[in-house]
Amino acid sequence: MTRSRAHDPNVCGVTAAIAVIDGKWKTALLWTLETGPRRPGEMRRMLPGLTEKVLTQALREMEEDGLVLREVHDVRPLKTVYSLTGFGRDLCAALAPLSDWGHRRLDGMAARVPVETAVRQDM
Repeated sequence: MTRSRAHDPNVCGVTAAIAVIDGKWKTALLWTLETGPRRPGEMRRMLPGLTEKVLTQALREMEEDGLVLREVHDVRPLKTVYSLTGFGRDLCAALAPLSDWGHRRLDGMAARVPVETAVRQDM
């Protein structure tokens, strides 16, 4: 999905919302920021595998979309802190039911025995 769809007034609202959270790390970053402001290094430690470059790009896009606020404190060394905006908190609240659905789906999948396994056990 292209970033332009996040700003296109002629697309479905769900499509516009998904365009804002599209990518491997944005929902995880929202999750880390739900509990309060975080520094970039702290977010990287919480999300193993997230590179500094990808973190910076994702946070810039999220700031552009009005989801996060970037605050730079004028101390040496510079201290940058990210937090959710009201709009970002609204998005987290909207995603909560989807998260619940995803967890129920995963629980259901874990409870089911795959057909191949069930057939092999009968032999």
